[in-house]
Amino acid sequence: MLFNGNSKNLTLLAVAAAAAAAISASSVISLYIWRKCRELEKSLNSALEKCAAERQGRIRAQQALRKALAQPKSENLELTSYPMTPIGVVQSCFSTRNGTPRQPLLVPLSRACLVFDAARVPPASLEGLGEYSHCWIIYVFHLNTDLEKLWKQPSNSKFKAKVRVPRLKGERMGVFATRSPHRPCPIGLTVAKVEAVQGNMVLLSGVDLVDGTPVLDIKPYLPYCDSIEGAAVPEWVMVDKMLAVPSVSFSKGFFSTLDDCWGKTEKKSLYASPDEFRSLIKQVLSWDIRSVSQRNRPHDSVVKIVNGNALDNNSDLDDNQDEETSGGNNDQDPIPSECIIYHLILEGLDVSYRINGNIIVERVTFSSDISYGNQNRCNYLMWRDQLK
Repeated sequence: MLFNGNSKNLTLLAVAAAAAAAISASSVISLYIWRKCRELEKSLNSALEKCAAERQGRIRAQQALRKALAQPKSENLELTSYPMTPIGVVQSCFSTRNGTPRQPLLVPLSRACLVFDAARVPPASLEGLGEYSHCWIIYVFHLNTDLEKLWKQPSNSKFKAKVRVPRLKGERMGVFATRSPHRPCPIGLTVAKVEAVQGNMVLLSGVDLVDGTPVLDIKPYLPYCDSIEGAAVPEWVMVDKMLAVPSVSFSKGFFSTLDDCWGKTEKKSLYASPDEFRSLIKQVLSWDIRSVSQRNRPHDSVVKIVNGNALDNNSDLDDNQDEETSGGNNDQDPIPSECIIYHLILEGLDVSYRINGNIIVERVTFSSDISYGNQNRCNYLMWRDQLK
């Protein structure tokens, strides 16, 4: 009996000891967890306070910037700049400035493929754009000859306050009353028809953009707010037919020269056939694409004689270039305008034509000045299904 009593006591003591040990361990674990929670709470509070401080700092910096921009000091105007990087590049049917329409939508068949930088513009950015018929394009006049001086030495650029206007037969007008590319900030705005959207590319038509144009932004065209009913313009802007050409015809030899070139051009062309490309030529040349100086004094153009023909070498002259620098030797004998061969370069093809009231397109050859090399070019086959 004594032995049984001692056994029970020992058992109770063991149970009590185990319970005490369990309670002690539980207390230690609870204390550890509590300490860890406190540490995490302090860390979280510290992170929140740091984020709040950074946010307040950004807010103060933004407020200071807005205040500085709202009240700029005249001596610091040139120190305020907004560097912008193009988000895409235009692959246009217009290989050079010469022949590129002066306004959008004048040449409905003129096509271009806007290729966005995939690293900066994911394809998702273009979702929904195809539902619009037209879009605005903001771009840089990258071929201006004074571009580097304008950006690096703006105070010494001395841009012309007045430019010669084609519709005024060379008379001058304030640059901000025109759409001249030669501006203090060489940024252009145009509108084009959205033909199709594919991946990071947009096919456009009715463009007035030269090949290689850097694009800064695009926005959808909204008729309800972008079209202003009753908008007033000067009378000289309303002279619609001043630069229109009565007729454009093609010589007998033109078609064979186009066929000879088409075999190599087709894979890089935005056009389905030689006939469609010929229609493009006709639409472009339906407007007088010559510069003011070429129209006023064609015999003063820089020319050279080849096989008895006068070849125009001045086709890319700016309309706002000074008359004293735009001409050649004023003492030379006038050359009849019908003897001058002008050049229009479309998709790397050199289109030769004469003009004497009406236009006669002579032939097509490969341009020695344009080479796309291994550049990946958009072509009609890529867009064939969307263009049907």
